[in-house]
Amino acid sequence: MISLPRPGGEQRPPTPEEFQAAVGKRLDDVAKVLAGALVTVAGVMTALGLTSDIVFVALNNESWPIYVASLCAIVAIVCSIVALLIRPTPRGNLWETIVLILGVVFYMVALSVAVVGASQAAGGNGRPTITDVRLDGPRSDLRLSFEVHADGVDTWATIEVYASAVDRNGDALSNVDFYSSVLRPDDRGDVSQRISTPATLPAKAWGIQISALAADGPEECEKLTQHGPACVEVQVP
Repeated sequence: MISLPRPGGEQRPPTPEEFQAAVGKRLDDVAKVLAGALVTVAGVMTALGLTSDIVFVALNNESWPIYVASLCAIVAIVCSIVALLIRPTPRGNLWETIVLILGVVFYMVALSVAVVGASQAAGGNGRPTITDVRLDGPRSDLRLSFEVHADGVDTWATIEVYASAVDRNGDALSNVDFYSSVLRPDDRGDVSQRISTPATLPAKAWGIQISALAADGPEECEKLTQHGPACVEVQVP
């Protein structure tokens, strides 16, 4: 209970207005602390380029750091609520300060873990993609063109690219691919290559299959895994 001192050392119970004013002041103090933490978090997130699109990608990929960050944020909110419930005594003020500091620490931990998780998801985890596939020229003189891209590739890793003739069922018609290459990432872990190659196909070829495989990923196109390959089949004219 909040009490106000009287002259001579006597105390009287606070009026309802005084009690509400005291509670309101405490609420304002807590709100200022939380607002400062949130402004800091938002500023750091903006500086690091952590947008909502990147967070949605991380959630879609079930990135565990995002869930840990959410848990830390919930704990920080609980600390803020607990601080409001502590009695305004000298010892209570000390505990309130400690709880609020813990709340701010959990906010900052949530930010740090969220940045790690979002950067991992946004980096693509080394998954390759194949885009802009084109076949130019008549069947007797075909030229295959496509782009291979991957980001978040480890500096020691590679992206292996193959192109082969296949039948209608997707089975390779030869043990030797008419195109193959090994691509290495740059210093930022990015692989970006525009490939253009002649496509020499047997007469019974139905189409062309292009595969881009990560170094530590499976080779099966149908494999459901985070580091799965990129596969494209295109029918020849």
